[in-house]
Amino acid sequence: MGKLDGRVVVITGAARGQGEQEARLFAAEGARVVLGDVLDEPGRAVAKDLGEERAAYVHLDVTREEEWAAAVAAAKERFGRVDGLVNNAGIVRFNELVSTPLDEFQSLVQVNQTGCFLGIRAVAPEIVAAGGGTIVNTSSYTGMTGMAGVGAYTATKHAVLGLTRVAALELAAGGVRVNAICPGAIDTAMSNLEGVDPAATAELYRTRVPLGRIGRPEEVASLALFLTSEDSSYITGQPFVIDGGWLAGVSLF
Repeated sequence: MGKLDGRVVVITGAARGQGEQEARLFAAEGARVVLGDVLDEPGRAVAKDLGEERAAYVHLDVTREEEWAAAVAAAKERFGRVDGLVNNAGIVRFNELVSTPLDEFQSLVQVNQTGCFLGIRAVAPEIVAAGGGTIVNTSSYTGMTGMAGVGAYTATKHAVLGLTRVAALELAAGGVRVNAICPGAIDTAMSNLEGVDPAATAELYRTRVPLGRIGRPEEVASLALFLTSEDSSYITGQPFVIDGGWLAGVSLF
């Protein structure tokens, strides 16, 4: 018996990184998963690896209403209903606020914030119609604090927490629980800076993170599983930080 037997869950940004690991873990726990991404080749490869009885891939640009509608329709046609959503898709750009071009700021808002909103709006009614379920939004530990150099990203991740809380209040009567995961540095393409020596990156996290290492996408997937399963049946509207202790405070020694 898996923790998600009988569930049908849409996962965005599922072609690689955290989303891929969430899709693999959810499928292993009995769910049927709909993988959405704009990276079609790797996304299809992951779905094929999981098997057509367990997974389906759909091209999904989370900033476009019509693609959300098509993804929901494809999920219902393939698996009959939708009762879970993981809003995982996101992008990051590194820039000081005063040096951030407007189009760069707006692109982050569109993917990270508007994409989350559109996902909730498109999928929540289907979850209610299915008798209830869960939504897990991906914020960031920067959504709980601030970080210089990623101001636009930080702003969008604060917004995701606001959307999570409001959605939890509004959807509770329909049997939908809504929570957010707030990862710190996780070993994915997003955290591994282009042009930076991986050894230097590892040393940075060894000294900055209390647990002494970067996180693994499988660890984030396990948290998403907890929030999607009945193990968290009395939890809604909450942020869950998974950052190796980075947000806990400052160590003097």
